Amino acid sequence: MATFISMPLTLDLKKKRRFGKKEIIVIILSVIFTTLGIKASDNLFQPEAEGELSSGACPENMVFVSFVGGGFCVDKYEASVSQSCPYQDPSSIDQTRVNLDQKNCLAISTSEAMPWRNVSQDQAALACAKAGKRLPTNEEWLQAALGTPDFDGSWSRDDCHINSNWGAQPGLSGTGKNCVSAIGAYDMIGNVWEWVQGASNDGVYNNKKLPNSGYIDSLDGYSLPGTTNPDKPNLNYGSDYFWVKGKGLRGIVRGGYWGNKTDAGQYAVYMVAPPSSGEIGIGFRCVK
Repeated sequence: MATFISMPLTLDLKKKRRFGKKEIIVIILSVIFTTLGIKASDNLFQPEAEGELSSGACPENMVFVSFVGGGFCVDKYEASVSQSCPYQDPSSIDQTRVNLDQKNCLAISTSEAMPWRNVSQDQAALACAKAGKRLPTNEEWLQAALGTPDFDGSWSRDDCHINSNWGAQPGLSGTGKNCVSAIGAYDMIGNVWEWVQGASNDGVYNNKKLPNSGYIDSLDGYSLPGTTNPDKPNLNYGSDYFWVKGKGLRGIVRGGYWGNKTDAGQYAVYMVAPPSSGEIGIGFRCVK
């Protein structure tokens, strides 16, 4: 904390010039304002207090993620449709479009709900925007997913849904009580893939050539696979797999779905579906 050191004010009554009342008041006010200014500047260097305020600001059913730039809130559960939506479980992107055309139809984060699927990347972005949120970036999604248990076998109903190990495919949000990340987000591995921001064009993302499909061996600066191995799983990356098509525009989904088994995981990425497509095994969640 900054320390204010005041210089003594000597009022020499023997000198010819004397301080008047107005001058004394000005001096006193200057000292007070200077002290307050220093205390205010001290508060600028209190990141702990800022973090506490940020985490408390997350809406219901969102959790705080500490991140570069101050952190963000992420949906605790995979997005589902609100009760005011015409289609509670859309079976096509056309039904999703009808939902999005309704003012009060929103993407919500709640437990024991069917994930909103058959939604394109653009539609997912719109659904998040209507809810006052947005799709996460690759980096944000991975940060929120870190710490989710990623087993190699013997999956139970309480674990992440990657081997049809829940009662239904997909299952209701939050079904696997053990499938929770370090910050408290559920189902970021398995159940359904999740759209994030961005797309590749002819196998290139942000002017960088993507590796071929294979087991992930490293990550690049965008939290995408940097190198892959076609045959050998890397335990350091949970034996997670990278799927990519080198032609055309391909959106980005992450995490895996209910049938990916060990290929699913917090590092798993699927860059095969075009941004305009909607599939039964792809959903999303939002950040704020």
